[in-house]
Amino acid sequence: MAKKRKKNTRKKTRPTRTKKGGLTAADMQRFKEMLLEKRREIVGDVNEMAGEALRKSRLDATGDLSSMPIHMADLGTDNYEQEFALGLMDSERKLLGEIDDALTRIERGTYGICEGTGKPIPKGRLTAQPWARYRVEYARMLEQGLVVEREGPVFEVEEESELDTNEEA
Repeated sequence: MAKKRKKNTRKKTRPTRTKKGGLTAADMQRFKEMLLEKRREIVGDVNEMAGEALRKSRLDATGDLSSMPIHMADLGTDNYEQEFALGLMDSERKLLGEIDDALTRIERGTYGICEGTGKPIPKGRLTAQPWARYRVEYARMLEQGLVVEREGPVFEVEEESELDTNEEA
């Protein structure tokens, strides 16, 4: 007599993938958390740098009894340190903008898609730089000046150009 097998009625569950990019909902949540953590870290750093760099006087910064530096070179050093800190703050603020843009792409469902080619950005690149907009190959071409950075992603529908409308006439 043959034994009857029980049918396995349980369906295998697969992570839900987004339409493009191959990122699961769990991946998106993980990258969102990474971006938010980096954002908090940068905001704290910028606030700390601003407090140090923008001291009102040398007296506040060093605790000197006199606001006049001991040596003229100290003025140059103070100015250099302030300019250096302001440069760092500017870089950090630009990175904050990139992070905010990445968070917006997550909300729109376009996160993980190269804005230059429309192809998925590999998870390894997103893990190393979660705010990445481009695949490594495209980013290299941008750096070398082989392609021009465009406003907005390439895979969005573009309006007809004047050239197209003139050809139809």
